[in-house]
Amino acid sequence: MEGKGQAEWPAIGIDLGTTYSCGGVWQHDRVEIITNDQGNRTTPSWVAFTQTQRLVGDAAKNQATVNPTNTIYDAKRLIGRRFSDETVQKDIKVWPFKVIERPATADDDDDDEEKVPVIAVTYKDEEKHFSPEEISSMILVKMKEIAEAYLGLTVKNAVITVPAYFNDSQRQATKDAGVIAGLNVIRIINEPTAAAIAYGVDKKIIDDDTKKNVLVFDLGGGTFDVSLVCVEKNSFEVKAVSGDTHLGGGDFDSNMVSHFVEEFKRKHNVDISENCRALGRLRTASERVKRTLSSTHETTIEIDCLFEGIDFTSTITRARFEKLNIDLFKKCIDPVDQCLKDAKMEKSEVHDVVLVGGSTRIPKVQQLLQDFFDGKELCRSINPDEAVAHGAAVQAAILTGVFDKNDIVLVDVVPLSLGIELSSGLLNVIVPRNTTIPTRKVGKVTTSCDNQTEANFRVFEGERPMALDNNFLGMFLLSDIPPAPKCVPKFDVWFDINADGILTVSAEDMGTGNKNQITISNQSRLSKEEVNRLLDEAQKYRAEDEQYKKKVMAKNALENYANNMWEILKKYEQKLGIEDRNKIEAAIEKTIHWLDWNFELEAWKFEEKLNELQDLCEPILANCSKVATPPRVIVKKQLNKWSGISSFIKFLWFRNDGSP
Repeated sequence: MEGKGQAEWPAIGIDLGTTYSCGGVWQHDRVEIITNDQGNRTTPSWVAFTQTQRLVGDAAKNQATVNPTNTIYDAKRLIGRRFSDETVQKDIKVWPFKVIERPATADDDDDDEEKVPVIAVTYKDEEKHFSPEEISSMILVKMKEIAEAYLGLTVKNAVITVPAYFNDSQRQATKDAGVIAGLNVIRIINEPTAAAIAYGVDKKIIDDDTKKNVLVFDLGGGTFDVSLVCVEKNSFEVKAVSGDTHLGGGDFDSNMVSHFVEEFKRKHNVDISENCRALGRLRTASERVKRTLSSTHETTIEIDCLFEGIDFTSTITRARFEKLNIDLFKKCIDPVDQCLKDAKMEKSEVHDVVLVGGSTRIPKVQQLLQDFFDGKELCRSINPDEAVAHGAAVQAAILTGVFDKNDIVLVDVVPLSLGIELSSGLLNVIVPRNTTIPTRKVGKVTTSCDNQTEANFRVFEGERPMALDNNFLGMFLLSDIPPAPKCVPKFDVWFDINADGILTVSAEDMGTGNKNQITISNQSRLSKEEVNRLLDEAQKYRAEDEQYKKKVMAKNALENYANNMWEILKKYEQKLGIEDRNKIEAAIEKTIHWLDWNFELEAWKFEEKLNELQDLCEPILANCSKVATPPRVIVKKQLNKWSGISSFIKFLWFRNDGSP
């Protein structure tokens, strides 16, 4: 993509995080991290629903304490999972919002493998159900809008990152979320690989002949990854990956919340463990405490009226915080050891240990990691919050042809072994973990019964010897097999994995040539029809958001105009006649009273009231020769020239002295 086309259709990199998301774009021969509408370089991955509107990002997080049951976070921990998963059931107990099984439809069967979680919220007095993909798509839409405002261009293409240890269904679900958000997802790449790209660009390894083995330690808000990457001049080759898709800063916060709940109970003999609002305020305070303890040894938590008018104050030390989470901290080191073993590499062969993710700022985590590498200095030169988005933006630039070193090669790996279930119940591994991708592997199987006319292929991923102990991905049937003694028919089973890590499994009867296949499309969570339906719903919600924004702008325009009329009356009250002054005052008071009781009307109602007030006030002021033409007369003239309420607001926002 070059020239005019690229200028019109830039590709961005998006780090879709559990707690925070970040976007980047390649511009002016470097990566620029995109700043959001609040001036922040990261955006909370939060979505909230109120009686009047939908909120995403900072606005959603800021109102969480007063609307906990309808404020969604950690959706990434649900994406691509079954409702019955142990991790899902564990999280449901601590989340203030409600997670339920997807309501059954006529097409559903009773197989629990198909039961998936949906989030239930109250929106505009109705109960609505949203899949994790929908919530993630809302966050991606926000990131898209932030990028478009930053660039002044329409954004269509994106590279989205996922944890290296995300399984196949989670990757497909993330891609579905991008499609629902109206994005062309040109590539799904692993977060540690993206961070390694950022490291290579930062250290300028891509410009020389240096070769380094880099261990990327990525501990974020909800997921944990370790990747060993060999970085050379034009190559990023992943040697091994390990990690935990359910470990991160959110778990550290939860342990602190439990600690403070017990302390509150001990001090006041009151149990607040079932109060969503109190727990939400505690979680917000605990996250703030965690950040503070990364730079100080002691801090105080103070929450006014936490529960039933009782204030809560507590002092916590870094040592206590570390004691509460030491088991989780130690759990972060085991995957590092496993990753080195899988890569058949010694600690001494690792040149740099790169810290990625906000939770790597925790001193105890750094100490444990440094001790594991025998005191080796850790690499802190790249921003842990932005490294993944940085690398994703570089990859987006490579794929669209605007990065001048477009011969860079990424070689990633399969995070978990892939195979099919045998009649004995064992897992027949066809693609071992840490196989480089894209790849195509074949396995040979046969029938287990005499005169068998069809064969059922059940696909799993994982490292356990028994298939059912692993993660079920999908199944398909090969029929019309000629009757024969068992073990006579032979089948080739092909596993194809593309550059996004998406898996297609096919089988062929070598005797008849019969074929069938399955693309592991997110455990049948979202069919093409469902994605299209969610696309339509996403458009509907965006239209509702625009209508709400227009209504608020119109209401503010009316309120600002009325307030400015008060100021003008005060300034020129001696020059206006009593009758005219009383007439304007009565009109303003009537308008303000009307506003107090009518705040949920459509935009045109507020525009109509604004016109009524202008039509009454401006002739009186304009006909009074002793009064200078007030700014709002100019507004009236300007409104005739401009079309649309938003242009009018831009003008109205400036006060008499010309400043905003």
